[in-house]
Amino acid sequence: MTEATRLQTPDDLAALRARVVERRSAKKVCVSICAGTGCRAQGSMELLAEFGRQLESAGLDDVELRATGCHGFCERGPLVVIHPRKIFYHSVQMKHVADIIDKTIQHDEVLPALLFRDPKTKQRCEVEGEVPFYAKQQRIVFRHNGIIDPTDIEDYVGADGYVALAKVLAGMTPEQVCDEVEASGLRGRGGGGFPTGKKWQICRNQPGETKYVICNGDEGDPGAFMDRSIMEGDPHAVLEGMTIGAYAIGASKGYLYVRGEYPLAVANLNVAIEQAKTRGLLGDDIFGSGFNFTVEIVRGAGAFVCGEETGLIASIEGDIGTPRQRPPYPAESGLWGKPTNINNVETWTNVPVILERGASWFASIGTEGSKGTKVFSLVGKVNNTGLVEVPMGATLREIVFDIGGGIQKKRKFKAVQTGGPSGGCIPESLLDLPVDFDKLREVGAMMGSGGLIVMDERTCMVDVAKYFLGFLVGESCGRCAPCREGVFQMHRILSRIVEGEGREGDLETLEKLGNYVKASSLCQLGGTAPNPVLSTLRYFRHEYEAHIKEKKCRAGICKELVQFRIDPETCTGCTLCRRDCPTEAITGAKKEPHRIDAAQCIKCGVCYDVCNFGAVEVE
Repeated sequence: MTEATRLQTPDDLAALRARVVERRSAKKVCVSICAGTGCRAQGSMELLAEFGRQLESAGLDDVELRATGCHGFCERGPLVVIHPRKIFYHSVQMKHVADIIDKTIQHDEVLPALLFRDPKTKQRCEVEGEVPFYAKQQRIVFRHNGIIDPTDIEDYVGADGYVALAKVLAGMTPEQVCDEVEASGLRGRGGGGFPTGKKWQICRNQPGETKYVICNGDEGDPGAFMDRSIMEGDPHAVLEGMTIGAYAIGASKGYLYVRGEYPLAVANLNVAIEQAKTRGLLGDDIFGSGFNFTVEIVRGAGAFVCGEETGLIASIEGDIGTPRQRPPYPAESGLWGKPTNINNVETWTNVPVILERGASWFASIGTEGSKGTKVFSLVGKVNNTGLVEVPMGATLREIVFDIGGGIQKKRKFKAVQTGGPSGGCIPESLLDLPVDFDKLREVGAMMGSGGLIVMDERTCMVDVAKYFLGFLVGESCGRCAPCREGVFQMHRILSRIVEGEGREGDLETLEKLGNYVKASSLCQLGGTAPNPVLSTLRYFRHEYEAHIKEKKCRAGICKELVQFRIDPETCTGCTLCRRDCPTEAITGAKKEPHRIDAAQCIKCGVCYDVCNFGAVEVE
């Protein structure tokens, strides 16, 4: 690009947007292919290259080929959408390319075999929005994912990108921006849920000329990938939100702290930063307003505790990422002792659309205390895994069963764990709970950054609590004794229980320790670490008692407390369990009842999982 491409005024931006829209409209068809990490792992980039080769060979110059960010329906990738009809094809392979070009692009025919088939109605869904996974979603944060090429700033501009920044710099004071964000009701999506506009105002009101903004893209929760997909698929929205926030609080420097395991996110953000600099949307005198702002990427080293604000700040400063005592809070004294505003990726991405469409529009979505939408990573024992964006107040039942398609293998729902490793486990009796910041806290869980892990009847809740406590023991920075020693001791007790050595008084000790750790830890890693234990004790105490008093694990997970048997009256002799048994512990002729040799059985549970007739039982 040359210097002539610099956008010096909002009118320059409007002119570029008009040219992009005109250029796009000249194309007859657009083939949109998901190029997010999930679909890349399933071969979408090879698919993209094959489409390019065959379109060129066919002389179809009027067809646009576009690599986009994650569409969300990761379970069914690679995903291809044919515009303008928005025909949605899933699980597309190289062998399908020729047929898509011939039938759909050249002759406007739909390929039924590639359409999503609703398992309830048995109907094929032709358009993306008709697919049950998408039907109940409302996409604000994900508004551009699956639509624009994240490596092309003109695509973002054509989708009304940087309109909010132009509006802010051309006619709003910093105070007005803070007020608008506060009026929207936007709360931080990183887990704490603190009102964003209020946080900005606190930082803005601090004395001194040097202030910073930081985007927390560390996202260390197991199973969470919301922020990754936003940074990969819509990096300019993150930059635009940060730039608006920097103007509001009076910062001229920003940092994007990105998890080290996110190479594609880092690559796309670097491209976006350079493009924004070239266009004059980052750097000096943005839109001729006199406002200067630059952004630098810092890669995290993989410490979960760096998701905590002060730990993240220490890491950017070059120190070990350990939390610091608060107060003072980062908004008062943060990076290098200067007032610093930290929001996570999802929070920043909401900012441009709020300033573009207005606070009242955003505040009309969601619940009284939780406005807007929330992106969740829906994973675990659910049929449709992926990224889900729903209005605040949507119920867990809607998310798990309507969007997620229910539980795999027609098993029973047991629980959903929300809020990452420090979150709580919510039982079936609370499936109709509206999901927002306050309702989740009331039931002993938390929003967190938005992880939703679905569990079925084959999940042992004691083992789940032990797993998450084990993760947190390893991720504790060790600076304060309540977290360092308390979480470790809780994990030791849980380990004894699942190994069949639980004893009277263990549950009371867990509760006492958990409440102490919550109340006295230095940071929120320790402050929330007991949640998996306390919530499972609250809702699944009977499972703990069975482990301790009966020495039984009814879910068939804890090896020291389980024995498998095959019911001869139910077994059909299908041989599935025999063929899949890793130790050949199962014997029996075809169409005759099988049996398990307890001496050879390693209690892996494979037989229980593969049996389609309920013949394998847990004793």
